[in-house]
Amino acid sequence: MRILLAEDEIHAGEYLVKGLGENGLLVDWVRNGLDVIPQTASIDYDLVILDVGLPGLDGWEVLRRLRPAQTMPVLFLTARDRVEDRVKGLELGADDYLIKPFAFSELLARVHVQLRRGKQQELEVLSLADLEVHLLRRRVERSGQRIDLTAKEYALLLLFLRRKGEVLSRTLIAEQVWDMNFDSDTNVVEVAIRRLRAKIDEPFDTPLLHTVRGFGYIMEQRP
Repeated sequence: MRILLAEDEIHAGEYLVKGLGENGLLVDWVRNGLDVIPQTASIDYDLVILDVGLPGLDGWEVLRRLRPAQTMPVLFLTARDRVEDRVKGLELGADDYLIKPFAFSELLARVHVQLRRGKQQELEVLSLADLEVHLLRRRVERSGQRIDLTAKEYALLLLFLRRKGEVLSRTLIAEQVWDMNFDSDTNVVEVAIRRLRAKIDEPFDTPLLHTVRGFGYIMEQRP
């Protein structure tokens, strides 16, 4: 799970990055409200933890710009403790509101609640052209034909579909699917790509998984 933390106070930011990281969460930390929008546009975060009193752009305005384009959960973590502030945050589209000072155990519990909710709200079907992945049933189909994939092939396909239209490097694929640092002497990625293509592309007229020489691979529908 990947979280974006928007917090301008250095001690608080370091504390949160360390604590959340120790609980298995990957945290990107920005200190300026202006950095939040481009970060969320380029990375698919599972949760945003947002302070109100940010420089550049305050938390209220950040959330206004995030909604409704972005649907990931947002948790306000702020010293603004008035009822009016809490109501304002929730009305703007925040999913939760926690007041500083706080107990880390409570923050962690609230973070886990939002991550679970976000996962439950995930699209039930990922698709590209005539290729469909039914997430709840873990069923893959193309042109109505069922395709059986191994666990790694399935994880690889989900990565491509969730980031369709993006060129993914071998390094990124190895990190995301195999949770390992890429070794140039290892052909595990190429082998997996070849096997996936044999199942989702070769039996059909139009290929969807393409090689971008020198850069990596991309999944997209081409004319």
